[in-house]
Amino acid sequence: MPEGPEIKRAADDITDAIGHEIVTDIFFAFDHLKVYESVLQGQTIVSVKSKGKALLIRFDNQLSIYSHNQLYGKWIIRKAHSYPKTNRQLRLAIHNTKKSALLYSASEIAVLTEAEVATYPFLSQLGLDVLDDATTVDQVIQRFTLKPFSRRRLSGLLLDQRFLCGLGNYLRSEVLFVAKVPPIHRPLDCSSEQIAQLAAAAIALPHQSYNHRGITTDLQLAQYLKEQGHPRKAYRHWVFNRWGKPCYVCGTAIVKEVLSGRRLYYCPYCQRSDDEG
Repeated sequence: MPEGPEIKRAADDITDAIGHEIVTDIFFAFDHLKVYESVLQGQTIVSVKSKGKALLIRFDNQLSIYSHNQLYGKWIIRKAHSYPKTNRQLRLAIHNTKKSALLYSASEIAVLTEAEVATYPFLSQLGLDVLDDATTVDQVIQRFTLKPFSRRRLSGLLLDQRFLCGLGNYLRSEVLFVAKVPPIHRPLDCSSEQIAQLAAAAIALPHQSYNHRGITTDLQLAQYLKEQGHPRKAYRHWVFNRWGKPCYVCGTAIVKEVLSGRRLYYCPYCQRSDDEG
């Protein structure tokens, strides 16, 4: 599933292709949205913004298209009315005279008024957006101390979009590793220093991933490994998807477990509990 950085980059790509331009044609695959094709055709797109893993395309008639890629959704930018060869199902297509923004395989799409955006179930329950420039480390630290969150295992909490939105499975593993915190810990089990490290990593890593197309390791290390001929998957992450490989910090083999229903990777030495020495 695309995480916050990937959706924010998709928003950038869509803005570059069709933002601030008049929509010449629009297609919705779902019958209940067909009525909006004529309503939105001829309108100008005034903004394209990500909100965690969701995306909002706003038009000058005050309507917005909400979409959530979920597991398989994918945005593709093409020349106007040019379609890729794919087995994916086209769900939404927005065209201008030069470009087309095509959304494939996503099943959660809605057209919302401004009032509906504020009350839409998914959007209204989102926590702080880790990729919002207004989100601060101190705000995230405070979030960890709130009663609804402080007693939950971090392995599940970091996936909960009501806690922080934009984090997903690869970022969960990476945040825990960089903060040097065991995944089974709760905020309640962490020292104030660990909470501060978690909060800092929860903001820094998504921003780095966004700015460097998914890379969450040390950038100098990634560049070195790239120059040595290693494939991208070898240097993209500290621990995620590196089961059995040596930790880049201590050399211990990375462990994979299924926690909160999703695969999680960690270093058993760097992320050991205090009582383990």
